[in-house]
Amino acid sequence: MAVRVQAEDFDLGAELDALRAGRTEIGALVSFTGLVRDHAGPSTISSMELEHYPGMTEKALAAIEAEACERWELQASLIIHRHGVLAPGEQIMMVATASRHRQAAFEAAVFLMDYLKSRAPFWKKEATDQGAQWVDARETDEDALARWKV
Repeated sequence: MAVRVQAEDFDLGAELDALRAGRTEIGALVSFTGLVRDHAGPSTISSMELEHYPGMTEKALAAIEAEACERWELQASLIIHRHGVLAPGEQIMMVATASRHRQAAFEAAVFLMDYLKSRAPFWKKEATDQGAQWVDARETDEDALARWKV
């Protein structure tokens, strides 16, 4: 189980290989990689800047990862989230979950993604040809997170 918040890019294949190295009890490995995207709209995104509070962010991500491990039987998990200025097409984050069976791995990955999209303590600012603006939370992200309430 691991959480990393970093400015540097990551190698998805190397991260997945490391997560499952020597782990023959793993039957399913699920990963999701988020990319900075340019919205099809009235303005073009030239970059996205992600800010966070070191220490607080890692603690919050570790807590949600621990909750995923309580809900599902996971053999391993990984959350990597980048910060700093990123260009469209760059990797912004990844989640990987490993379990004996695919359902637990898939559900845990979706749970972690829903949390990261709506509650992770990152502040995002998009720079466009129209100027810079902070990104607000979306109602659809909150709706997705609500399905996990116990």
